[in-house]
Amino acid sequence: MLHYIFRRLGLLILVVVGVSVITFTVSRLIPGDPALMMAGPRARPEIVAAMREKMGLNKPIYVQYYTYMRNVLRGDLGMSIHTHHEVIKDLRAYFPATFELNTLALFISLLFGIPLGVISAAKQNKLADHLSRFYSLIGVSMPSFWLGLILLLVFYLKLGFLPGGGRVSSGMAHSVGITGFYLLDSIIAGDGKVLLDVIRHLILPAFTLSLGSMGMMVRMTRSSMLEVLRQDYIVTAQSKGLTGRRVLLKHALKNSVLPVVTLVGMIYGYSLAGSVLVETVFSWPGVGRYAVRAISFLDFPAVMGVTLIIALVYTLINLLVDISYVFLDPRVRFE
Repeated sequence: MLHYIFRRLGLLILVVVGVSVITFTVSRLIPGDPALMMAGPRARPEIVAAMREKMGLNKPIYVQYYTYMRNVLRGDLGMSIHTHHEVIKDLRAYFPATFELNTLALFISLLFGIPLGVISAAKQNKLADHLSRFYSLIGVSMPSFWLGLILLLVFYLKLGFLPGGGRVSSGMAHSVGITGFYLLDSIIAGDGKVLLDVIRHLILPAFTLSLGSMGMMVRMTRSSMLEVLRQDYIVTAQSKGLTGRRVLLKHALKNSVLPVVTLVGMIYGYSLAGSVLVETVFSWPGVGRYAVRAISFLDFPAVMGVTLIIALVYTLINLLVDISYVFLDPRVRFE
């Protein structure tokens, strides 16, 4: 196990380095002058030239990349052109919001997706199966930005049940500045009113983000369950007189969970990169919205920082998913 983990960590480093090379190269090839953006559009040519020299943009691209990666290893992701803050500090401020949103969205997908998939497989070609498949098709095909706008129109503008954007109401922001994770901060502060307000702000964006992944979860669970239900040991369990629920939950679901776990890792990584539209629609102060602003202002250090943090989190999650196979299925062995 340790040998496998160290080997995967080595591959993780290669993946992150590969992502950094591609992103760095593309950021230097697209039109735009970071030095001009940093100095200001009305800056004199000599000031822009001095800024370009200060930022190292007058050196060959391989020298720029070496300098950048050397600074990254020291924990320095550069200075944001737009916010004029260190990128690492910006990410520390924005990442908790994205983490909370994606984690809750994944929880909603698991909470509803797996049971619907199990019911769909157990009631194959019946009404429940048709409804589940129809729902999963809608979830996978519906654009998240369109769904977000519809939910805002109905539940915020028309009904007024839920807030329209942000992470917490302005009058309660003083209780959630401890760790940056507002759910955790409200629990630490022991303020149930703030906790409820944070949850109400999370509901619409989390549901919007979870709908597509929930559809994929239903389809994967159904497919895996149908394959397992055809196995001989399931027929044997049924012939012994075990109840249908016991066969489904103890035998079939337990042995069909590995593909679903694999999908969970993929969904979480996809959600980190795909939450840009949802965060923009709901004015959610997360990494996705930060990336949109960085791209709009040609903020190359910020774009690089966001890309690296997403690649790192995605690879770590997939490593954890692979390790979990051993605990979920004793037949799995890592060489």
